[in-house]
Amino acid sequence: MFILKVGYLGPKGTFSEEAALRYFSNSENETIMYSTIFDVLEAVDEGEVDRGIVPIENAIEGTITMTTDGLINHDVWIEGEAVLPVRLHLLAVEGANLEDIKEIWSIPPALAQCRIFTKKMKAATKHFSSTSGAAEALSTSGRLDAGAVASELAAEIFGLEIAKRDIHDNNCNSTRFLILSKAPNGNIHETDKSMLLITPTEDRPGLLAIILNVFSSLDINLSWIESRPTKKKLGTYRFFIEAALGVHDSNLKKAVTILEAYGHEVRVLGSYKTRKL
Repeated sequence: MFILKVGYLGPKGTFSEEAALRYFSNSENETIMYSTIFDVLEAVDEGEVDRGIVPIENAIEGTITMTTDGLINHDVWIEGEAVLPVRLHLLAVEGANLEDIKEIWSIPPALAQCRIFTKKMKAATKHFSSTSGAAEALSTSGRLDAGAVASELAAEIFGLEIAKRDIHDNNCNSTRFLILSKAPNGNIHETDKSMLLITPTEDRPGLLAIILNVFSSLDINLSWIESRPTKKKLGTYRFFIEAALGVHDSNLKKAVTILEAYGHEVRVLGSYKTRKL
């Protein structure tokens, strides 16, 4: 029996692990934890794993630039997209009372997303490198006067109780993940989104407007645009553009041809459909 090796961003109990477990729930798989996003991308690029899953965008915090930069430097293919609702809970050790918690642990973005709750608790905050790292530290400490902001999965893994559910300020929070492989798999004719990396060969006035007009003239809807420095000269950028068309679509092919005719370097990073987890 073929076992699918899936790389994800650790440590255990992160939302990345939860996304991996949900997305690949219908296949025989082995999840393999990596310490950085770059490590996941490298593992896919070098064939250590069959698939990788990395976060690309959070509804509140925005684009995860480590992922965009990693896509530039690794030869991988985006074959899927998964959107995971982010639910943040206050975790506590068994026997702790909510009113006794005076210190709350987590990563800065998670604490920022629970500012109303922590303010109401009048609790001090302590920063950790990950939500699951905070949960693990709390479990090890056994402290009754501290809590950790993390996921339900982290509570299960580290034997903690959920002292208060859904403490986030915004109920619409979610994270978008990319599913990566070394090369295209499956039928790309069934995809309805594509991601391009456009690197202009020269800087000129109205450069981005010229690029966007190519898509507009072909009636191509764009769902995401992100710029990243070329790291060659201050003020020069390359652009990630997500189009609401599969890579097989004739209009998208025309757009690529026109952009290349203008002298821009165009790399198709993947073509995929979105799955809500």
